[in-house]
Amino acid sequence: MTTSLANKLFYYFKPFMPRRTQLFLRRLIAGNKRKKYASIWPIDPQAATPPKGWKGWPDEKQFALVIMHDVDTQIGHDKCYQLMDLEESLGIRSTFNVVPERYKVSGQLLKDIKSRGFGLGVHGLTHDGKLFLNYDHFLKQAAKINGYMKSWDSYIFSSPSMHHRLEWMHHLDMESSTSTFDTDPFEPQSDAIGTIFPFIVQNDPKREGFVEMPYTLPQDFTLYIILREKTIDIMKKKLDWIVKNKGMALFNTHPDYMDFGTSKRMRYQEYPVSLYKEFLMHVQSAYAGKYWMALPHEVAEFVKSFAKEKP
Repeated sequence: MTTSLANKLFYYFKPFMPRRTQLFLRRLIAGNKRKKYASIWPIDPQAATPPKGWKGWPDEKQFALVIMHDVDTQIGHDKCYQLMDLEESLGIRSTFNVVPERYKVSGQLLKDIKSRGFGLGVHGLTHDGKLFLNYDHFLKQAAKINGYMKSWDSYIFSSPSMHHRLEWMHHLDMESSTSTFDTDPFEPQSDAIGTIFPFIVQNDPKREGFVEMPYTLPQDFTLYIILREKTIDIMKKKLDWIVKNKGMALFNTHPDYMDFGTSKRMRYQEYPVSLYKEFLMHVQSAYAGKYWMALPHEVAEFVKSFAKEKP
């Protein structure tokens, strides 16, 4: 059985499998893929090419740092305050992408995210893997997503499981999207976008277009739960390469899988939040003064202004 076929079969039967069985099978698939795609993961050398006419980041910073959190479940939702407290203690600004119709969303949490200086995004609609099932279904879902964007006053979109059809996504009233990646063979839709820079997607001449911001650092779930890494060595290696090529270091994490040490023992699909904290502190110490810490709307504004300046 090929890896591709095994991957398709896994995601077809996934809704009927116990969670532990899912993880076991995903680890088997990921182990094969890690060997097969060693030449392009975690680093794809071809992704370093900057956009045509690229002049660099604001204030001559060496790279951009963007941190996002996809809040997949009620468990993750309920950990958001702990994560905000941790990041505030380090002077970090990040964006929380919330699923509107999968769990009970606290209106107070949404207000606090924004009032404390963090970004707020919409993470699909129900996180059921069917957003891009077909065009008509997508249009119906898009209308609801747009309603949440308007009511939350948030025009940041993050696609669940990184499923995407960029040619359809102009129907979403967003400024920016994180629905792709530079390289990640472990994702269910593994067609990498092949760049460590944000770019404009212009599908409708009547619209301004949106800025696609691919994540460029390995996702925490993949690294610590599926591949069961115990250090931040891969993160450091990839970050060093992004910095060398003056790209965008976008780290997409999930509070759902972070263990803050509040329970007696760590759950089977959690990793110690100390790994996340260690990475943040590494960035701050190794690259102090060299990065632009930005929220998605700031990156979108910058990229669009850059595009207008191009001849």
